[in-house]
Amino acid sequence: MKNFLKKIIFISLISFYFLQTEKVQAIIPYYHFPSIKNLEKQSLYIGKNAYQLLYFGQYEDSLNLAKLAIKINPKNEKLWLILAEAQIANKQYKNALNSLDKAEKINSNISEIYFAKSNIYLKISQLTNAKSALEKGLKIEPNNHKAIFQLGNIFLMEKNYLEAINLFEKSIKIKPDFWQAINNKGLAYFETNNINLSIELFQSAISIQENAEPLLGLASCVRINDTKLAIQLAKKALAKDPKYVNYDYRKEQLWGEKLQASTVILLQNEQLKQDVIMAKSKIIE
Repeated sequence: MKNFLKKIIFISLISFYFLQTEKVQAIIPYYHFPSIKNLEKQSLYIGKNAYQLLYFGQYEDSLNLAKLAIKINPKNEKLWLILAEAQIANKQYKNALNSLDKAEKINSNISEIYFAKSNIYLKISQLTNAKSALEKGLKIEPNNHKAIFQLGNIFLMEKNYLEAINLFEKSIKIKPDFWQAINNKGLAYFETNNINLSIELFQSAISIQENAEPLLGLASCVRINDTKLAIQLAKKALAKDPKYVNYDYRKEQLWGEKLQASTVILLQNEQLKQDVIMAKSKIIE
């Protein structure tokens, strides 16, 4: 009987142990801790979403997502670049420069870092820094036609027309149908009094894309020798993009003083009066 009782107690204890174990396992949840690789993967996914939101103009949401991605994975230079783009879109230029500095510390061999810095410096009117950043980027990616074009634009702003023309030519050699560079080469030549070359370049740009800028540029070139053609071209330009009626807007597009003066005279023509009024009203709207 004593041995029997011992067996009963032993079996009871074993049963109690297993029952308690099951109860404990049922109460305590199981946590899965993601690996570093999974976290990095998630951060890149979040960063990609942040970049897509930028494309759709949701700048604040993009910034919040980019910040989250960086918190998860602060060692990825691409995420710092995305954050910088979101900060630029939200006009947080100082923060964007800090983000790009961090990206550069991680990997200094990425041309986009310097091109993005140049973009910021241009927005805050620091031409010397913008030029320096572009030159650094072009050392890494020497055939980037857009960066070469932007460097040419800086020289155009500085009224160094010959250097600007050289850079526009270089950009066009890389991408022959780059009408913006062809157009800006025409802007530069007009300021050096090479009107015939400007006419050829504006015509060439129009043959690639009939944009308002080369149309109005060409109109201003031919206004003295062919008033009828100048008015036709100006009408078409203002219909395509009314903003070109505005002096300050043309200045933003790097139109020089001589071309501006010619355009002001052209737009005062009585035959363009209604077109100018209409363009100004559209800008207000």
